[in-house]
Amino acid sequence: MPSTFSRFFRPLGAAFAALALAGCASSPAVVPGALWPAPLEGAAPTDILLLGEQHDAPDHQRLQRDTVLWLATRGRLAALVLEMAERGHSTAALPQDATEEKVQAALQWHDAAWPWSTYGPVVMAAVRAGVPVLGGNLPRSAMAAAMQETRWDNHLSATARQQLLDALQDGHCGLLPAARLPAMARIQIARDASLARTAQEAVRPGQTVLLVAGGEHVLRHRGIPTHWPGSLTSQVLSAHTGPALAAPKTGVDIAITTAPLPPQDACAVLRPQK
Repeated sequence: MPSTFSRFFRPLGAAFAALALAGCASSPAVVPGALWPAPLEGAAPTDILLLGEQHDAPDHQRLQRDTVLWLATRGRLAALVLEMAERGHSTAALPQDATEEKVQAALQWHDAAWPWSTYGPVVMAAVRAGVPVLGGNLPRSAMAAAMQETRWDNHLSATARQQLLDALQDGHCGLLPAARLPAMARIQIARDASLARTAQEAVRPGQTVLLVAGGEHVLRHRGIPTHWPGSLTSQVLSAHTGPALAAPKTGVDIAITTAPLPPQDACAVLRPQK
């Protein structure tokens, strides 16, 4: 889900440095989307590259496809892991020339939730390059059980957990009853754990796993990276619509800015239900 962030624009040179020293800086550099994926040229090798998106921003899926192509043409892409498909589904058994219909079937693609017209070009870029695409999200059949998993209540620090609860409430337009927030947080953390496990299993020496998910999922301090051992290296990129002033402030190594979306009140349809 999208978050509200703030950060001043830095020159492109800082972006190269931030990627080369991912995880060392306390605040991210900001890169205009028009310059992507050039900063990858200066990136240090990493096991997993996380790319956060705003789901309704077409420019973000373009960034994803460009990243797939950049890594794949250099033989550096081990796998593409997606929030948009459930863990356990994969294109690994398909040939490079598989039809889009067969790819969707292999991933058990849920078009109503994730329009193929939006994400298909990203997926097919990997398939055509001979790179496996792996669903990483928690299966819907497991979500009810995840809501009862109290062990997730202690996974994050108290500060990070409160930030997650606040983000969940903001993401639901402030309309969620407070009593429902803990269960929603458990599902979010369980989804992150599922994505993290899938990506970790796909790691290959000398290559990089690209993990695509919503911006909240990729945050280093409260998202997917919290489920990995310290020995696994990762870099966190987050795409953001709008001006550099509103780019992510913490939790990412690089903030990629893209054109603002037309203004809309996404909460308008929910308010009458309060």
